[in-house]
Amino acid sequence: MAKSIKYRAPRGTHDRLPDEMSLWYHLEGVVREQMRLYNYSEIATPTFEGTELFSRSIGEETEIVEKQMYTFFDKAGRSLTLRPEGTPPVVRSYIEHSLGRRQPLQKFFYIGPMYRQEAPQAGRLRQFHQFGAEAIGAIDPAMDVEMISLLLSICRRLGLKAIALHLGSVGCPRCRPLHREKLLAFLGGSYSLLCPDCQKRYHRNPLRILDCKRERCRELTEDAPSVIDFLCEDCALHFEGVKHHLQQLEIAYTLDRRLVRGLDYYTRTAFEVISANLGAQNAIGGGGRYDELIKELGGDPTPAVGFAAGMERILLAMEKEGCQIAQPPTIGVYVAPVGDRARAFALSLLKDLRQAGISCDGDYLKRSLKAQMRMADRMGASYTVILGEEEMDRNRVLVRGMRESKQEEVGLDRLVGYLIEKLGVRRQGQTV
Repeated sequence: MAKSIKYRAPRGTHDRLPDEMSLWYHLEGVVREQMRLYNYSEIATPTFEGTELFSRSIGEETEIVEKQMYTFFDKAGRSLTLRPEGTPPVVRSYIEHSLGRRQPLQKFFYIGPMYRQEAPQAGRLRQFHQFGAEAIGAIDPAMDVEMISLLLSICRRLGLKAIALHLGSVGCPRCRPLHREKLLAFLGGSYSLLCPDCQKRYHRNPLRILDCKRERCRELTEDAPSVIDFLCEDCALHFEGVKHHLQQLEIAYTLDRRLVRGLDYYTRTAFEVISANLGAQNAIGGGGRYDELIKELGGDPTPAVGFAAGMERILLAMEKEGCQIAQPPTIGVYVAPVGDRARAFALSLLKDLRQAGISCDGDYLKRSLKAQMRMADRMGASYTVILGEEEMDRNRVLVRGMRESKQEEVGLDRLVGYLIEKLGVRRQGQTV
């Protein structure tokens, strides 16, 4: 009978095992390369912040703040929260370090873990990972479209095809009051049929009702008035500019009249990238403009736009679509010693190979040569250096090409140079 496991990963978390890491590194590599092409600089913020940063920016009545945040008090009695998303910390850093004074337009990206206490399901964890981008300082609708183009370029580069862009606008503080009035009038007759959460939202923030995922509430709000029909002149012109630039770049989109997003800080443009293969939780990324947030958090009035994408959801979408990635890099050399003297020498040889920039490994379990050759093959080694007692007496070793299944004797004095030439290793230590 198998021994029971005493400790398990906390519910809603996931161990990334070594054989999964190649896919993860591939995703991160694509993100960083596309960010470089669009001239976004990486920023890293703490994984926890003062709780007020999130409650004030995301919104007190949002589901994230009301139900999902991991909040705790430190020894000094300060309320801290594990970050549930990435934009408020970036904005806090922008304000704290006066980054706008260095350059009027700042373009950042981030990759890292986020935390929300919600019901775990496919593609949605309590510790999950996002990459995101923020452009702070430009009001031009072309900036919104660059954000959309950047997110789509990452998805396409990863091989995703069954995706679609949904586009909307949530207006601004000038045009929302009239929409709120019309929305309340529309919902008044069906108030008793709304879920308890939406009944609370009706009084505090009725726009959030349009973001409810419960089927009954979605049916009741299917014909609800859209903010798009109440945009002020400036918001309407901005939205037309976004649509014009999307057409200019031949980026197809679906106009989503009820697209709200789950964060209060959005103004004007809102967008989501949807996967056709993820069921109800089908958004793999999204974002929008947040022109009021920097002022709200204590900075000078500054326009901004950004997006975030869930990395676990993207990997799940890639799996569903059968996206192929390059095979993970294998080691260059496996050192297979036979006998105590050979094992002692193997340590020095491994050091010399690594200093030369050659990835390598060796045997530490005193296995037979046959077992070591199987291990070298399993690791994907290009070459195996066989250190036998007889060959070492002659200051020579056997080098076996694992792909060609051919081997030759090489003098110890030229072994490292021989392997550098065979593997095509640059002198600064990078394999070509």
